[in-house]
Amino acid sequence: MTTTLPSIPAPNLDALMGGGLAAARAKASSPDARLHAQAQNFEVAFVNSMFQHMFTGIGAQGPLGNSTGVSAWRSFLTDEYAKNFVKAGGVGIADQVYKSLLAHQEARAK
Repeated sequence: MTTTLPSIPAPNLDALMGGGLAAARAKASSPDARLHAQAQNFEVAFVNSMFQHMFTGIGAQGPLGNSTGVSAWRSFLTDEYAKNFVKAGGVGIADQVYKSLLAHQEARAK
């Protein structure tokens, strides 16, 4: 009698590591992909800053309440909100930063 174990799907490393792994893969693939990943990281930082300001005045009314240590967890939450927002299209900053980085790279090459 042979017993087979159920197959366990491999974890999505990009989901576990956030944007860092995707940026590392882009860095290894091509300079243009690396520039695009850096532009997206810049937009994530910008959107994260905007989201943090949005949540400053809600106090105990927010999704995490107002307990001890909530500021650390709220920063993680706003960071994930920002990553998902940018992944869904964002506000368009990444595209402009990417074009600017390409122009600077081309100018430096000449």
